[in-house]
Amino acid sequence: MAFIFMDESGNLGFNFNKKGTSTYFLITFLLTKNKRSIEKCVKKVHAGLRKKYKKVGVLHAYAEEPVTRKRLLSFLSKKDYKIMTILLNKKKVYTKLQDEKLVLYNYVTNILLDRIFTKKLLHSDDPSSIEIIASRKETNKFLNQNFKFYLQSNIAKNHNINVTISIKTPAQEKALQAVDFVSWAIFRKHEYGDEIYYDIIKENIIEENPLFP
Repeated sequence: MAFIFMDESGNLGFNFNKKGTSTYFLITFLLTKNKRSIEKCVKKVHAGLRKKYKKVGVLHAYAEEPVTRKRLLSFLSKKDYKIMTILLNKKKVYTKLQDEKLVLYNYVTNILLDRIFTKKLLHSDDPSSIEIIASRKETNKFLNQNFKFYLQSNIAKNHNINVTISIKTPAQEKALQAVDFVSWAIFRKHEYGDEIYYDIIKENIIEENPLFP
């Protein structure tokens, strides 16, 4: 079984005069055949935090202390997985696409998946045993049945591969907490020029490309 864990960083707002609107939006995939090793990294951080705080909820990179971020990313840096991300400089997005956020979200995700299967970056003895697990967040309105159907039909048509697509919360799927930290670290590099966290996991990044250069 092979897994692709998906998360995003930034937002798809285009009013750059509004506080909180990011310049960049990126979608990140974590590719692995060993989901358990990724989950163990998250569990180790949870265990350490429980000794200090007793009660620990879901880990979110933006809300954690620097020591926690570095600890989880350091654990991950020693594991066998690959990172792919596609970067969107929103100031270069065509006006028409700015008004079609759902189309843009699906389009960007599909481009990244197409690269994975074209380059055969994720191998499985059984092509049908590849599962894509996307992170559902309270603010994410783009992950729905249309999203799943669009991606599954494109992968089947272009690559003749049937994949399973699940949409879960980070509480349901601990590996999604890991890809949240990875995506956040890459986002920090591009949005704020902060490479402290990025440097920890950069050896695992196999592709980091802009959509509209």
